Amino acid sequence: MSVKIREEALTTKNSSVRAAAERVLRLEAEGLGLLADGLDEKFDAAADLLSQITGKLVVSGMGKSGHIGRKIAATLASTGTPAHYVHPGEASHGDLGMIGPDDGVLALSNSGETAELNDLVAYAKFRGIPFLAMVGKAPSTLASAADVALVLPAMAEACPMGLAPTTSTTMMLGLGDALAVAMMDRRSFSSDQFQVLHPGGRLGRKFVRVDDLMHKGGELPLCPAETAMSAAILTMTEKRFGCVGVVDGAGALIGIVTDGDLSRHMDDGLMRKVVGEVMTSKPKTIRAGALAAEALGFMNANKITCLFVTQDGGAGNMPVGILHVHDILRAGIA
Repeated sequence: MSVKIREEALTTKNSSVRAAAERVLRLEAEGLGLLADGLDEKFDAAADLLSQITGKLVVSGMGKSGHIGRKIAATLASTGTPAHYVHPGEASHGDLGMIGPDDGVLALSNSGETAELNDLVAYAKFRGIPFLAMVGKAPSTLASAADVALVLPAMAEACPMGLAPTTSTTMMLGLGDALAVAMMDRRSFSSDQFQVLHPGGRLGRKFVRVDDLMHKGGELPLCPAETAMSAAILTMTEKRFGCVGVVDGAGALIGIVTDGDLSRHMDDGLMRKVVGEVMTSKPKTIRAGALAAEALGFMNANKITCLFVTQDGGAGNMPVGILHVHDILRAGIA
């Protein structure tokens, strides 16, 4: 076979592969569109049911539905709705004991007839535990048993044989995300709460605030405007921030002396001056409640390495901390 023929065959094969991939993605996107269009009072009822659970939500499913269930449980748990996954087989062999009277159950099954879920369903119904189902078919055994059943719209699987769970699992995953975000809204879940649940991840680091990183109290390099430059330089050297903040009689920040200011005023008379004669007035500041990522962007935009943190960033301008760019980078924020 010539090189040209091989190249043509490869191009045809790649084109066919891309066409198959495009078909899958368009089918699954169509399924999500139908799911969004079909949201009704059942979804509201599901959110109401989740809101009434004072314990945790136990999510279960078999096979691919189980994998989707694990992700839904993880998303719910990380966004303010306590949840964990229990395998239906393990549930039948003792893990039903993980489900308490204040808990709820979410069971996933495309067919709605998954036999492995029977013991879990029976346990929930016998104990009067709130029971939510996510199914691909209704009527079905699972849908009938549930207090609230979320039924996926009828859609062909993207698998060319129509067998492998593809479109159905995508819709389940999307519906689970929709529930999680709806519950975030209902619970007024804040970025501060998100950080508490994500302390070790990059997402959590995005919500680290200036107040979490800034230096406070005796670490602040501050001096009054009438301070001699010789004393101010000693303060700069001792505190190691490369600057000193200048305050008025009320303690408000009115200026800053940086290494750059020293260079601009470097002459024989520098040591005979006071800080107020050398300082740059109205220094850049940031509020304690600002995100550390915001502070980093502000520093980069203004080509500075230190920021004084003020009480409100406005009137009064009382310094409560100082933040160096290295503090932000050490926290993994970049």
